[in-house]
Amino acid sequence: MDRTAQLTARPTARDIAYDPPPDTPHRRAAEVLAANWTGASTVPSRSLYPHQWSWDSAFIAIGLRHISPLRAQTELETLLDAQWGDGRIPHIVFNPSVPLDAYFPSPDFWRSSTAGRAAGAPRTVQTSGIVQPPVHALAVWLVHRADPGLSRARGFLARMYPRLAAWHRYLLHRRDLGGAGLASVVHPWEQGMDNSPCWDAPLSRVTPAPSRSFRRADLAHGAPEDRPTDLDYGRYVRLATDYREGGYTDGLGEFAVEDPAFNALLIASEHALAGIATELGATGTARHARAERLTTALIDRMWDPASGMFLCHDVRTGELIPERSVAGLVPLLLPTLPRALVTALVRTAHGPHFGLGTTTRLAPSYDLLGEAFDPHRYWRGPAWFNTGWLLERGLRTHGERDRADALREAMLDLAVTSDFAEYVDPYTGEACGTTGFGWTAALTLDLLHDSEDPKGLKDPKGGNRG
Repeated sequence: MDRTAQLTARPTARDIAYDPPPDTPHRRAAEVLAANWTGASTVPSRSLYPHQWSWDSAFIAIGLRHISPLRAQTELETLLDAQWGDGRIPHIVFNPSVPLDAYFPSPDFWRSSTAGRAAGAPRTVQTSGIVQPPVHALAVWLVHRADPGLSRARGFLARMYPRLAAWHRYLLHRRDLGGAGLASVVHPWEQGMDNSPCWDAPLSRVTPAPSRSFRRADLAHGAPEDRPTDLDYGRYVRLATDYREGGYTDGLGEFAVEDPAFNALLIASEHALAGIATELGATGTARHARAERLTTALIDRMWDPASGMFLCHDVRTGELIPERSVAGLVPLLLPTLPRALVTALVRTAHGPHFGLGTTTRLAPSYDLLGEAFDPHRYWRGPAWFNTGWLLERGLRTHGERDRADALREAMLDLAVTSDFAEYVDPYTGEACGTTGFGWTAALTLDLLHDSEDPKGLKDPKGGNRG
């Protein structure tokens, strides 16, 4: 099996879609996605996140491909229609029908069409100016494989490939702030794990914006004790403001971090781009070679033998950040990771710092033994379904079938019992954040579809293309 196939296939996977039958987890998950569908994209949550988010849409498309390959393609096409001229895919595409005060920072904060003009921000749609993890090429490839005939008839890959290539060029050139060939994030929101303790040290250098200068819409929908503090939020706002005022030029800010999960997803997507190139009649050799160079750089730059995992690298200080986050386990996804590192990562994931399969059913977002651990506060301890999905895929890629099966079953159980929660207490499985969350429902569908015992779907029907 080649490297692209390792990333995109499981031994029991079926490449046909199905209509979920009534009164099952499939139907409930599909209903969440239907309720969050806007006609062109899927919101993560109608109440808390009423716009289109970049990596959410990638994960959502991965699940949507099983019930509507066309809708999955549309999800990704809508997102990439908002791509900037410099190649970046913005982390939010704003819905103009949503009131400005429904979410902060709103379009009038980012001012993408004016502040981002030099970087090629689109004129016809408002976006944020920062990015999120590059899951997109992997999502495009998986969506194509769900219905290759439909994809070819619509020219899906031919249209997506140049946009994805431009996105990767942006990350590999404009964001190589450390000079090692890896991409840096310039804001905690870009890495996706917004409030991780990994950001505490680099954020401490940032002077927070005054609290009177912004209004937090998130506190109207989430418990304050579960959300980032006002001090952290002030620093987020300051970083975003400075980035905007600098015309969204990279490399000028105080915050620049190489993150293992962000770069692992970039590498996985390079492998996926190789598959897309081959499908389009080109060669994927250069893409695979680049992925191998990035894997070597990731190991050289961020592997910490003492921790048995990858750690974030602070570009401004040149030091590893000594905090254990689930981000440091995500490189398990990579198919050519050396076996010794795979063994260490599996041991760390199932050891006392994350407790996977022993004290916890889903891997917590942060070290159980860390001083900053909080089982309910945003990305400082709760377990998330997208990171669980990535770990499940990584375990299966490296032949850890029993552990992968156990994680899959835990995810399916907790997704349903929590009403597809945004995240859960890693010990109790208690729902946290909002419920009816987009990627939780979508990745539930993906796990159900690929399950060896798909809960009564041994004879799945063809999917609805509309």
